[in-house]
Amino acid sequence: PEASIAVLTGPTFAHEVARGLPAAVTIATHDPKLAKKLQEALGVKHFRPYITDDVIGAQLGGAIKNVIAIACGIAYGLKLGENARAALLTRGIAEIARLAVAMGAHRETLLGMSGIGDLTLTCSSMQSRNFSLGAALGEGKNIKDILATRREVTEGVHTAKAALDLANRLGVDMPITEGVNKCLNEGASIKDALDDMLKRPFGHE
Repeated sequence: PEASIAVLTGPTFAHEVARGLPAAVTIATHDPKLAKKLQEALGVKHFRPYITDDVIGAQLGGAIKNVIAIACGIAYGLKLGENARAALLTRGIAEIARLAVAMGAHRETLLGMSGIGDLTLTCSSMQSRNFSLGAALGEGKNIKDILATRREVTEGVHTAKAALDLANRLGVDMPITEGVNKCLNEGASIKDALDDMLKRPFGHE
C-alpha cells in the first residue's frame, strides 16, 4: 500500500535542540494533512517547523550541504580567509540549486531552512563533522587517518561522489563538489583541486 512520507531537515545541532535552545527546521511532504499533523506535533516555542511540498529540494539541500561544508572546512584549514569561505558557501548553494532544479525541485526551497539555513550552520562550525573533516584535510592530514579516528559517519565523504554522478548524468556543473570528490575519492591533492577551481573561466552569477 502507498504511504505518505515526510522529511525533517534543517540547521540543527542535536545537543542544542535537546537543551531547548531556539531552532527552526523544514518538514517536506506531498501530504498537506501529514504536514500539518507533524507541524502541530513537533512545534513548540523553541522548535519551529516550516512546511514545504518540495521533498526533492529539501533532501538535496540537506545532503549536499555536507560536501560544501567539507570545502569550507578545507579553506579554513588552509587559512584562506573568511572571503574564500563566503565565496564557497555562496557558490555552493548555487550549484546545489542547479542540481535541484534539474531534478524537478524549486530553487526557492534552497533559500529556506533546508538550503541556505542548513548550509550556513554546517559550513561555519567545528561542531560539524563535515566542516571539521575539511579543516583537518586543509591542515595536511590524510583522509584515511582522519576517518580511522572517527566513530561517527561523515556523510559528505560518500555524498560527494553520489552527487557528482547525478550531476554528470544530468549535465549539471558542480565544480566545488567535483573538487571535493577529487580530494576524497580520487587521490588528488588539495593544491591541485584548488588550482583547478581557481583557473575556471569567469562567468555570470
